[in-house]
Amino acid sequence: MKDAKIIFMGTPDFSVPVLKSLIENAQVVLVVTQPDKPVGRKQLLTESPVKKVALENNIPVFQPSKIRKDYETILKTPCDLLVTCAYGQIIPKEVLEHPRLGCINVHASLLPKYRGGAPIHWCLINGEEKTGVTIMYMAEKMDAGDIISQKEYKILPTDNVGTLHEKLSTLGADLLIETLPSILNQTNKRYQQNEEEVTFGYNVKREEEHLDFLDTGKNILNKIRGLNPWPLANFLVNEEEYKVLEAYFEENTSPTPKKVREIRKDAIGIDCQDGTIYLTKIKPFGKKVMNVKDYLNGVKKEEILKWQIR
Repeated sequence: MKDAKIIFMGTPDFSVPVLKSLIENAQVVLVVTQPDKPVGRKQLLTESPVKKVALENNIPVFQPSKIRKDYETILKTPCDLLVTCAYGQIIPKEVLEHPRLGCINVHASLLPKYRGGAPIHWCLINGEEKTGVTIMYMAEKMDAGDIISQKEYKILPTDNVGTLHEKLSTLGADLLIETLPSILNQTNKRYQQNEEEVTFGYNVKREEEHLDFLDTGKNILNKIRGLNPWPLANFLVNEEEYKVLEAYFEENTSPTPKKVREIRKDAIGIDCQDGTIYLTKIKPFGKKVMNVKDYLNGVKKEEILKWQIR
C-alpha cells in the first residue's frame, strides 16, 4: 500500500483526518482543493484546512475554481486511485476515468440514505438513531456509486453536528485505511445502492434554520442539535433574531405555542405543541453566544414575558 500513488480531493476540516491517514499509508501525489477564500470581517484570503496539511507535507496543490473546465493538471498526474472527501464540486467524467483503479469517496452517511452535502445535519434534524460512513465508488450522479464498505455509529443524545462531525471524520479515515488494501489489489466487493431507499441530505437552506414553536418538542430539539454549532437554529422576537445552541424539553398540559411560559434562573421556557422548550444557551441579536443564566443578568424579565415570537 505504501507504493500506491493517490490523488486526494477535499476541502474542509472533515477531510483532514482522511488526508492525513493517506499520507501515512500511501503516496499522495497531488491534493485538489477549493480556491482560497476571504474569511472574517477583514476578508483575509484563507487557505482550506486540506491545503494547509498538503503544504505542511510538501504535496503539490491544485485549486481550480471550476473543475468541470479546468482539470488538465489532474490528467497529467499519474495515479492508481483518486480519493475524495467533501471536496465541494461535481467532478467531471474525464477526471473519474483517469485513475487506473477508479475514484472512491468517503461519505458521512449510510448510503443510500442522505446523499448530498449535509448528511450530518439532516440525520440529526430527522431524529435518526444511527448514522455512519460509506466508502463508495464515484459515479457521475451525486453519491450514487457502488458501495464498497460501511461502518455504523450509534448517535448519542448528546451529539450535535460538531461532535458527530469529528466522530465520523475519524471513523471515515479509519474505514478508508481498512478498505484500501482490497481496493488496491482489486479484491474488494461492491454493492449497488437500492434506489428505492435513497434519501437526500442537501445543504440546509436559510429558511430551514428557523424554529417553529408550533412543532413538537422532540422535533425542535432535533433541529437545535442538527444545526449546532453551524449554522444555528433561530427564532424572531420583534424582528430581532435569536439563535439557539442548547435547550431541553418538558411536557406540560395545555401549552400555548410561541408564548414564554416561565423564566428560570438558567433557562427561558417557550411553549411548543406538546410542552415547553427551555433555552439554556443562545446568541441574542448583535451579541456573542452566552448561557441564558448570564443573559438574564442584563435584561428585564418582564420584557421577556412579553416576547412576540415567530
